[in-house]
Amino acid sequence: MKRYILHSSFSIYHFEASTWGHSVHKHTYFEIIFILKGRGIHQINGNTYPYAEGDVFLLGPEDFHNFEIAELTEFSFVRFNESIHKEDSHDKDRPWQPVIRTLLHTSSQSRGSIVENTFEKQKLHQLLSVLEAESVEEQSPYFEMIRDSLMRSILIILARNLFSQNPAKPLVKDSVEAILQYIKQHIYQPTYLTIDHLAETFHYAPAYISLFFKKQTGESLKQYITKYKIKLIEARLLYSQLSLKEIADEFGYTDESHFCKQFRKYTGTTPTSFRQRPLVK
Repeated sequence: MKRYILHSSFSIYHFEASTWGHSVHKHTYFEIIFILKGRGIHQINGNTYPYAEGDVFLLGPEDFHNFEIAELTEFSFVRFNESIHKEDSHDKDRPWQPVIRTLLHTSSQSRGSIVENTFEKQKLHQLLSVLEAESVEEQSPYFEMIRDSLMRSILIILARNLFSQNPAKPLVKDSVEAILQYIKQHIYQPTYLTIDHLAETFHYAPAYISLFFKKQTGESLKQYITKYKIKLIEARLLYSQLSLKEIADEFGYTDESHFCKQFRKYTGTTPTSFRQRPLVK
């Protein structure tokens, strides 16, 4: 399955399409998808949802999706790494931090479009218009401050809508979406993500849950969990001031040495070298 990579912390991709030119694919980043006009079908993690003007979707690293366009559609894709809400010593006590963190690590894909209320959709689309206009001046010394403020507002409105909803439909206990949601909820707790624990939680035999997951997603459970974790760690390294020990502790590694060995195994470089490399815009 093709994997799209974002080489900076943020980008906007605005376009129209009458046919979808991409195969089913994954990302290494978060993505807010605004539907500005048109209609069709959005397939996310094996589930199918109709889309129409005003809809807003939120996808995270390792979610897979594609579109079936029924009517000329205008899209705006806002792509960002988790660093967009990076914490520093001045922000740790800000009430919006846990709200955004919870939003980004809650599986929302089983609901389709996050926003149902027309006025809420209008607010988000107005913020998007300002964000796109400001992005033209991305070399301005004020751009990052304005961008971060607008993105914070967009994410908090998405969180308010997501958390105030009743589930659009309950997850089927043995669906791949349920397993993906569980992984995202417990990505910082490795003891919850062992094959045996997942098999017990979802009432599968350990060997069968691995086969089922690979059939649905194209990769093994272990591979998916590791890649998802590594992508989050890469964002921590590039866009936070956390020490290697703090990152290791956050993701449940036994010690900094074990963390460094696994990171190098899957990326081919050490965390320190990865952090020091120049960002490609």
